[in-house]
Amino acid sequence: MEDILKKIEDLALSHDHISPELIKEKNIKPGLRNADGSGVVVGITSKGIVLGYDKKKNKDGTFTVIPREGKLLYCGYDVANLIEKIHGENRFGTDEVTYLLLTGELPNRHDLQRFTEAMAKRRALTKLERSVLMQEAENYNQMYALHSVISHLSRCDKNPDSTNIRDISKQCINIIAKLPTIVAYNYNVMQYRNGSSLSIIKPDPDLSTAENFLYMMKGKKPTEFEAYLFDLMMILHIEHGGGNNSTFTVRTVSSSGANTYMAICSGISSLSGHLHGGANEAVMKMMKDLKSKVKDWKDDDEITNYLAKVLDKKAHDKTGKIYGMGHAVYTLSDPRAILLREKAKQYAEIKGTTEEFALFEKVAELSQRLFMERKGQPIAPNVDYYSGYVYKLMGIPMDIFTPIFAMARVIGWSAHRIEQIVQGKLIRPAYVSSLSTELEYVPLNDRE
Repeated sequence: MEDILKKIEDLALSHDHISPELIKEKNIKPGLRNADGSGVVVGITSKGIVLGYDKKKNKDGTFTVIPREGKLLYCGYDVANLIEKIHGENRFGTDEVTYLLLTGELPNRHDLQRFTEAMAKRRALTKLERSVLMQEAENYNQMYALHSVISHLSRCDKNPDSTNIRDISKQCINIIAKLPTIVAYNYNVMQYRNGSSLSIIKPDPDLSTAENFLYMMKGKKPTEFEAYLFDLMMILHIEHGGGNNSTFTVRTVSSSGANTYMAICSGISSLSGHLHGGANEAVMKMMKDLKSKVKDWKDDDEITNYLAKVLDKKAHDKTGKIYGMGHAVYTLSDPRAILLREKAKQYAEIKGTTEEFALFEKVAELSQRLFMERKGQPIAPNVDYYSGYVYKLMGIPMDIFTPIFAMARVIGWSAHRIEQIVQGKLIRPAYVSSLSTELEYVPLNDRE
């Protein structure tokens, strides 16, 4: 068996690798990226817009990418401004932003109250939903368990395959409301199966989404600072345009006519990949390795030497990546990271971990300097650089960093699913052949 597996592996590596010359010759856009790194425009959306650079058209018809400060818009509203205004009124914003993305408009006071009440009623799991969770939550991997539970929630829906917008909206709202409960329960059931006491806390209809999740996870209500901080993190992760890998996956699957549960499961599948959803976990692992190798956290030279080894694939996981630094779209800054950095600093002061936070700041600063020296390009910390650190301070286990991402991003997935169904176009990009000629069939007995 091993010999044929080895041959299959070797043949796959031989035939599936595509040379840069062939890509250039056929004008292919691998990863749906242009040669300058920007994304190929394949659709249109009113949901999220990510701004990280400007384009200047040259005389020869080509474009030059010009870095700019990052900005993130939800349905035309600046996210930073949304959070500032909502929190400035001493209100939690997750439900309001959810309504905005699903409908395209900010709710008035009456509609927001009705929507918040509807969400609160849907957070608790039915007996059948709880039984599904107990059956499927044995998996040690929380993303695998989450995928299983969501796929089986279709059993709790009398009409799971409906493509009526009202039915789809109802399904999406149900999943959005229940996902924080499912994530908390999944983790607690896994802990129980590993020998801990079983802690299943029902969601409190008087608490916000952020408050409820932390309450169900930890068994006690969070402080006001923690609740607003988690609400901020939820809002920052809710949406990031139609081109991010998981959202594009949900739109692609939705375009085929697949039902809501399968479409959302496809987003979870995409998010489980380490290049998309696990970045904050990767940051924390990198920082743990750095702490073990760097003796003086205040020594710029020692830290820079470590980071240089990381880039040279000689340190940490030898991938050549400084996790949490840089982004596919943002260049000079990630607006989400700017907001989260300020709150992380305040939280570090509350928790008495300012020395560790100073190390994060130092690593970000020196990474930026190193990239500019080596590649001549600006780079900035992204939201994942700080989110794992904040979760750690909250006492949230690393196992559910990515499920938390999913329970926020499912709101954006739902908004894009509805939009894709309304637009009604099957997504079907083209691939060209890497083979130069048609091959002749060789009879089996004549093959070597």
